[in-house]
Amino acid sequence: MKGKIVKGIAGFYYVHVPEEREQTNAPHPGRIYECKAKGIFRNQKIKPLVGDDVEIDTEDQPEDKGVIVEILPRINELIRPAVANVDQAMVIFAAAQPDPNLNLLDRFLIMMQKQEVDVIVCFNKTDVAEAGELKLLEETYRLCGYEVIFTSLLNKEGLSILYDKIKGKTTVLAGPSGVGKSTFINLVQPEAKMETGDISEKIKRGKHTTRHSELIYVDEDTYVMDTPGFSSLYLEDTSKEELKSYFVEFREYEGDCRFLSCNHLNEPGCAVKEALQQKKISRLRYENYVLLYEELKNQKRY
Repeated sequence: MKGKIVKGIAGFYYVHVPEEREQTNAPHPGRIYECKAKGIFRNQKIKPLVGDDVEIDTEDQPEDKGVIVEILPRINELIRPAVANVDQAMVIFAAAQPDPNLNLLDRFLIMMQKQEVDVIVCFNKTDVAEAGELKLLEETYRLCGYEVIFTSLLNKEGLSILYDKIKGKTTVLAGPSGVGKSTFINLVQPEAKMETGDISEKIKRGKHTTRHSELIYVDEDTYVMDTPGFSSLYLEDTSKEELKSYFVEFREYEGDCRFLSCNHLNEPGCAVKEALQQKKISRLRYENYVLLYEELKNQKRY
């Protein structure tokens, strides 16, 4: 039978097999089988990933146990988080409490661009944010082509919009701890009973509650993956020269730069810097670009 790997721990893979709809026409959540992978995968140096569509054999196995006998072709494969067959990523940050770390957000966006995954940006906790701050966030990220959604999951505001965005897709949720990722999953799939992290009043930072990547079945053909919350994210395998290609708002102007190799820093005749002065490019984003460029420039190469 066919199913999808929703969790992998210590060599065991938990495969969700959807069951047929009952007469009520309500989608049945299906069954989870605990499986080992056939040794042939190890010999071929193929490791099953969360998100893999697989064939399992349950003959001559104890109840709810099975063996993965085939890994079906992958649409894509992410390195971080290690998952297959992802349709999109939803990056969730708090709009306030804690204030959004936009440098960290830009790192997520770069990471997903490198892996060619479409991204939706969600700012949660609008109930405790200033209107001016929300407007700045919206202008900053819509200007560079991202879909931006504002929510107050505490009040269920914007929940139906998010649900429509994930329906029929496999979505990776990313972002720091304590911003509402687990709350969102609990709302769209109450049976997930995910542990939600309380915010420390002292440091206004989320406790890490998700310890491993796990796909959660929400509805027919709809899965969400919560990933461990990140407080920092290093840009791996990225050169300072290629960084500018991940800031999509530069593309409209960089063809007019005097030098083909312009990095949009201190070079004369830089059209990107000119667009910045004319407020056609977000200063917040540009300042993050400069910080990331310096970080990559100073990275030790081994």
